[in-house]
Amino acid sequence: MFLPRTFASTLAGALLATAAFPALAEPAAAGAQAASAPSASAADLARWKKTAARVTIMRDKWGIPHVFGKNDADAVFGMLYAQAEDDFNRVELNYINAMGRLAEVEGEKEIWRDLRMKMYIQPADMQAKYAASPAWLKELMKAFADGLNFYLHTHPEVKPKLITRFEPWMALSFSEGSIGGDIESIDLKELEAFYGKGPAPQLAHEIADNRNVLDAEPRGSNGFAIAPKLSASGRPLLLINPHTSFYFRPEIHMVSEEGLNAYGAVTWGQFFIYQGFNDKTGWMHTSGGGDVIDEYLETVVERGGKFFYKYGKEERALRAVPVNLPYKTANGGMGSRTVTAYFSHHGPIVRGENGKWVAVKMMDEPVKALTQSYSRTKAKNYAAFYKAMELRTNSSNNTVYADADGNIAYFHGNFIPKRDPRFDWNKPVDGSNPATEWQGLHAIKDTITLFNPASGYISNTNNWPFSASGANSPKQADYPAYMWSLPENARGVHAERVLKNAKGFTIDSLIAAGYDSYLTAFEPLVPQLAKDFDALPAGDARRTSLGLQVAALRGWNLRFALDSVPTALAVYWGQEMVAAAAPKARAAGVPTVDFITKHIGPAERLDALARASAKLTADFGTWQTPWGEINRFQRISGEVDQQYDDSKPSYPVAFTSANWGSLASFGMVAKQKTKRIYGDRGNSFVAAVEFGPKVRAKSILAGGQSSNPASPHFADQAAMYARGEFKDVLFYKEDIEKALERKYRPGERTLP
Repeated sequence: MFLPRTFASTLAGALLATAAFPALAEPAAAGAQAASAPSASAADLARWKKTAARVTIMRDKWGIPHVFGKNDADAVFGMLYAQAEDDFNRVELNYINAMGRLAEVEGEKEIWRDLRMKMYIQPADMQAKYAASPAWLKELMKAFADGLNFYLHTHPEVKPKLITRFEPWMALSFSEGSIGGDIESIDLKELEAFYGKGPAPQLAHEIADNRNVLDAEPRGSNGFAIAPKLSASGRPLLLINPHTSFYFRPEIHMVSEEGLNAYGAVTWGQFFIYQGFNDKTGWMHTSGGGDVIDEYLETVVERGGKFFYKYGKEERALRAVPVNLPYKTANGGMGSRTVTAYFSHHGPIVRGENGKWVAVKMMDEPVKALTQSYSRTKAKNYAAFYKAMELRTNSSNNTVYADADGNIAYFHGNFIPKRDPRFDWNKPVDGSNPATEWQGLHAIKDTITLFNPASGYISNTNNWPFSASGANSPKQADYPAYMWSLPENARGVHAERVLKNAKGFTIDSLIAAGYDSYLTAFEPLVPQLAKDFDALPAGDARRTSLGLQVAALRGWNLRFALDSVPTALAVYWGQEMVAAAAPKARAAGVPTVDFITKHIGPAERLDALARASAKLTADFGTWQTPWGEINRFQRISGEVDQQYDDSKPSYPVAFTSANWGSLASFGMVAKQKTKRIYGDRGNSFVAAVEFGPKVRAKSILAGGQSSNPASPHFADQAAMYARGEFKDVLFYKEDIEKALERKYRPGERTLP
């Protein structure tokens, strides 16, 4: 069963990981305000200094670190050191969350999040996998830990919340970028309801089914690939446009003399470029691939205080595992709670349903996943990239690809289990029936892919793959339903329009296409509203109270703009309809924006417009308020949990939430405590790349590279970001030298 992924559903989107947990500060120390790093041994210090001497970090005028190392491990060492310089807090928090130790820092409210992690991650297993890893990968993992530990050694003023020493095997905990999202699809309230009442959960426990909820604010990305025949230069182009929480990924360049030369976005704490490009190939991941998670209904019986589940003609004992959950108490001390977690061979039990226990099965191949994540950054052609994809551990991402040879390609998902098509895999299946077992994985050639389609373009917007390339798109009838999980969306319709029949693309025109201002979701909604209004009786009071608003929307060109009153009115109207219709949409399993288009009536549309008008008037004095006065970018703190303030400076942003079909996405997920809308999710790191004899690229980052408000790079890209204006990527050393801010080796304190 597919469970909607979340890109970091906690701590303002900064946390996404899975891990294990020895070699950290003792739990008793977690209640303290900060932990001090242990003294480095002479051997450690000598090794760190020797590695640092082989690493050069060049910070350009935007503060972007370009890390050069003798070998790949040196580049990893310097890259993690540079990440820690820019935001050690987010690096550490990702691993605290990953290890199931967040409650030791945040308090008892996080113990169920910790349980969810610990049900999947076994420390001894992670250590054994590290020990069995190939030598080259071990070297990279050692460099990962060494870079962070050397940072802590050379920055004694930095006090970790919990992790005082990183170990190499911890890198396996955050190996692919999707496994954390997969785990986070398990509902915490359901988990608490199942395990929170005592040592033995109730057999017939039932709670509301909300696992098919599609987020009110879309969580995902856009990827466009343009073939040489559609570009002005005759070279392929790639648009890399993740829609994540802001400050979730910084911009980094890593280079070695062993062929590594990768640039792009890296999730804090990882040692590979997640979405980006090298000198020959580029890759963009979007979410919403195939069905990669399934739920199994286990028929459980109790005998003698032990639990058994039916499987075929036999009964099997559920594995019972005591899980210790330490947490920080209100007075700063430490408490703990032990929960007995249960496991069938399908996976951990995470909830109950109609007297059954529900186990969840998902990918768990950290060594292969880390191998794939890193090796694709060094792939210099399609064959090498395809070979990396054959590891099949990119568990719920799609990939849009382009290369210097002129190829463009698309992979819808990567890890796709084979299943018996007789069963409905959108629902939990009978765990007692052996026919519901996975039957291995589909080969890449049998999954939904595209390679050099005749249309000359490829797109994905977290939508289905059947509109990825116009008439040359994959055909839905050719694939089992579980190979795709999300329907078409307003961005998908929009992308097809801006790409179909377009020619002569340049980097700048590709960026312009990615920021096209049309809002496709309102295309059916505004005419419906006009028809509703026209049908009102002559004496209806709404003809007077809503006449000007309907006229404004009727005359609107459906394009966002800073000075547009209809944009503001339409967005508030849409928000009102979504809020009112969300419960019904969830019950129907339909995306809410689709639901309001097809399943609400005239009264609901008109009432929503009245509420929207009233809210705008209450907050801004009139409903006739331009969009740019309302929709703003603000970064006033380096904290993970961002707070916003109408009285402090901000920048107007024209593009809207992706809900409304805006390809460039700017939405607010945090609970709104202000009158204005302050985006915190959407366009974050964005890049457009042209491949050829030399790479040319432009990029933009939400706010800036550093999380330190005192840094000149805390918000130096903010105004450009708000305008949709990009900077030139400095990919070659000679160009970096011309725009060099500082050049140093790890351990040298040369802050600007």
